[in-house]
Amino acid sequence: MGCRAKAAANELLRVVAGSDAEGRPALVPDPDRRAPGRGAHVHPTPECWQLAVRRRAFPRALRSGEALGTALVEELLREAPAAHAPPSGSPQHRPGTGAHSS
Repeated sequence: MGCRAKAAANELLRVVAGSDAEGRPALVPDPDRRAPGRGAHVHPTPECWQLAVRRRAFPRALRSGEALGTALVEELLREAPAAHAPPSGSPQHRPGTGAHSS
């Protein structure tokens, strides 16, 4: 979504439209890839995430006619970036170019 580079599903974070604790529309992380409904995938890096947010890619991809809060996903990316990193030995994502390095 952000950098538009292709990657295996297990390297990406799935995000769905849902609601936050106050019931407001929000993007909700779905790391287990089991939440119902349409999902969008993004590399679990702050750079790729910010590109997707800046491009307003999520409301379009999730077919949401309303603004979606981003705090839940941003909190997840801040708390556990290593938990969503690709396995060692996998190519590393380079968000600025959309390329992978070995």
